[in-house]
Amino acid sequence: MSDSSPLPPVRLHPEAELARDALSTPLLARAARLARWAGEDTRVDAGGGLVEEQLPAAAAHLGLTGDEAAAHASEAWRVAVDTGLVVIVDEEEGTVATGEDLALLSGSPQDVLGVWLTALETALADASVPDLDDLVDAMDAGGEVDFASLDWDPQAEQEFLDGVLGNLYLLTVSEDGPGAGPVPLPALAASMIVPSDMGEPTNDVLEQVSDAMMRLDDQFRVLEPVGIVEYQPVDEALMADTDEEPAAVVDETDVARYGMVRLTPLGLYGLRSRLLEAGIPAPAVGDLADKGADALLDGTSTFPPSAAQAETEQWLDRREPLAAVRELLTAARGSDAGAPLRRLRCQQALSLVGTVAEPALREVLDDAELGGLARVWLTERGFGDVPPPSQDMVFWLTVDTIAAQLAAEGNSEELQGLVEGLAQQHGGFFAAAWRVDHPATADVLEAMGRLHPDKRVAKEARKAAFKARSQQGG
Repeated sequence: MSDSSPLPPVRLHPEAELARDALSTPLLARAARLARWAGEDTRVDAGGGLVEEQLPAAAAHLGLTGDEAAAHASEAWRVAVDTGLVVIVDEEEGTVATGEDLALLSGSPQDVLGVWLTALETALADASVPDLDDLVDAMDAGGEVDFASLDWDPQAEQEFLDGVLGNLYLLTVSEDGPGAGPVPLPALAASMIVPSDMGEPTNDVLEQVSDAMMRLDDQFRVLEPVGIVEYQPVDEALMADTDEEPAAVVDETDVARYGMVRLTPLGLYGLRSRLLEAGIPAPAVGDLADKGADALLDGTSTFPPSAAQAETEQWLDRREPLAAVRELLTAARGSDAGAPLRRLRCQQALSLVGTVAEPALREVLDDAELGGLARVWLTERGFGDVPPPSQDMVFWLTVDTIAAQLAAEGNSEELQGLVEGLAQQHGGFFAAAWRVDHPATADVLEAMGRLHPDKRVAKEARKAAFKARSQQGG
């Protein structure tokens, strides 16, 4: 992920559910079965792998058949060793014993997920290794692999795969992404190859994207058994030799034939764990549920709307409603740059609370910073005896609202519509607005001048901004 902006929060499934998913993944399930199968006669080679003559028995125990049976059994054995389900007792003799960590698979969800995360690292390492046939071809007479002939850089390959998985994670958690839906493999490959500012990709870039797709096709086939992704491979008919007559008509416009991949709930958990371990902030909905209202309002300031609502709902569910409202209102006060957005998030949180919040809102009717939003909340819910706001309060609330929208969305179309509406409904808006005693008044008026399409109105807004800045001594 090249973008350094904060990641959207991920919605994780409960750990108990994720642990059940982990135990049912083919790779970890096979590793556990081999750990229980291993006995006094089991032998490993110098690298800790199961000796070749015992692979058929291991594959048979796992119920594996076909050309790939021995390879799958060998892979499961490596996972069993790497995760501590099996331990090597004597390296010279090649003897093994059941590892203490095998008991973790019957332990808490955290225990199970810890073992699975180790299995995931083994699978990721395997996915970054070239095809076995390519390795054999690149081996010299002395048994050493000529990496130069492979055109393979282990670190670069791992970074490429990490980048792809990072982009897949970002696409999955973004509100404008596919969510739980699959991502076309060409789009994922292009996200790593095609520069963001490139218009029409060149033939050279398209060839690089095609090569990346083929690499990813191999890698996702390796990763699917560990449960991180669900993968629909590239249709082999699309890779057929162009000199040969195709066995059937191929619809090259069907994007699904080029591979489709999606992160599983377990995959989201695993990638978030890796991001956190790498020191990359990767929030999850629910992280703020046990923190104070100040942390909630500040923390959700960068969240997309639905994620902010989900986080706030969890926060409210853990508190007595009236006390929670009072805490939110207290946290919403302030004259710092982040205060308008905190008040907007507070207002959105109050929309989730029922009429029980009325006493707390009436308590702040005379508050210069909260009185406006309190009146809006009480009026919208049909409460009587709500004092009308003063003109100063109306203008202050307007400036505060626009400042919050600027912080949340920047120069959005929605904000431009709000600016146009304000200028149209209030002919003397700018003549009064520059006098508003709000820290963001000048910035808001400058934004209005930037956003309004009418040059005359925009000029009026900029003049008002200049007056406001002069009044504030800036």
